[in-house]
Amino acid sequence: MSSRVTPPSNADSDKIKNSTCKSQRSEEIPEEILEALKKPTFNVWLVQDQEMMTLLEHMFYSLNLVTHFKMEPPSLEQFLHSLQDHYRQNPFHNFRHCFCVTQMMYSMICLCHLQELLSPEDMVTLMVAALCHDVDHPGLNNNYQVNAHTELASRYQNISPLENHHCAITMEILSRAPCNIFHHMDPEEAKKILEGITELILVTDMVHHPQILRSLQDAQNFSFSNKDHLTLLKKGLVKLCDLSNEARPAEVAERWAELLMEEYFQQSDREKDEGLPVTPYMDRDTVTKAESQRSFISFMIIPLCEALCQIFPQMKVAMLQPLMEANLRYERQITEVLNSIL
Repeated sequence: MSSRVTPPSNADSDKIKNSTCKSQRSEEIPEEILEALKKPTFNVWLVQDQEMMTLLEHMFYSLNLVTHFKMEPPSLEQFLHSLQDHYRQNPFHNFRHCFCVTQMMYSMICLCHLQELLSPEDMVTLMVAALCHDVDHPGLNNNYQVNAHTELASRYQNISPLENHHCAITMEILSRAPCNIFHHMDPEEAKKILEGITELILVTDMVHHPQILRSLQDAQNFSFSNKDHLTLLKKGLVKLCDLSNEARPAEVAERWAELLMEEYFQQSDREKDEGLPVTPYMDRDTVTKAESQRSFISFMIIPLCEALCQIFPQMKVAMLQPLMEANLRYERQITEVLNSIL
């Protein structure tokens, strides 16, 4: 697979590596990196594994979550390391995807000034859900789990087997004393946060996408004091961040698209080998990256982003416009292919 991203220079890599050894001391991180981290344009391909850990820690400190919830720094570090260990080396659904989604959530919090609008409980729920939403993903989606009658599908009776598994692994990690970032919270308050995290991870199953989109589109007189409105907003934000790669610069987004296609094609190859129904949008014999991405952007991501723009107009420039540009870019690629055939 060819990459369209230029590898980071040694100087760029060293600047991040040497300056972020203690994320709780943000003065050690260059200001340009801190500012870039707050934006959807942040280039996640310039960050190495340990640097991702450091920057994730910084996000928690920057949002005042460590102080507010009295998180012990070693617990936060162990929690992140355990998550990293539990993400598999899939082409797409790996720890870098986890970092990517969490960084996008952080950028949405900064862009939309959510610290002024949401409670710390809401924000930590969003951040932890973003971190954990695909933990221990096997690289084979729910269609495969159900059709192959896997142990996961059986355990969860064919209902969102992957998302239920992500929730189970998340709770198992957080139940360990060294990883329990909510250790100093009131047990009932911690229970509510864990329930909120579970709810957000479960809605990342794409079967819930149409209902959430309709609810956001139909939301009238949105109010941050309305509990149902807030829950809907959090679901929409998690889903947008999970699907947001194409809102990033083209050289970042297209590399993700290539990796997604690679994971898709691996699944369809396995489905063919095992005599299972082949997931149509994953079949390497019929699917192209440009057509797949254009369709997904047009029918799934742009409508969701437009619905959230009703609540946060500042998303129009930062998210909706890049999505529109990505859609046009893939349309041009499709046209070029067609013209080359004619």
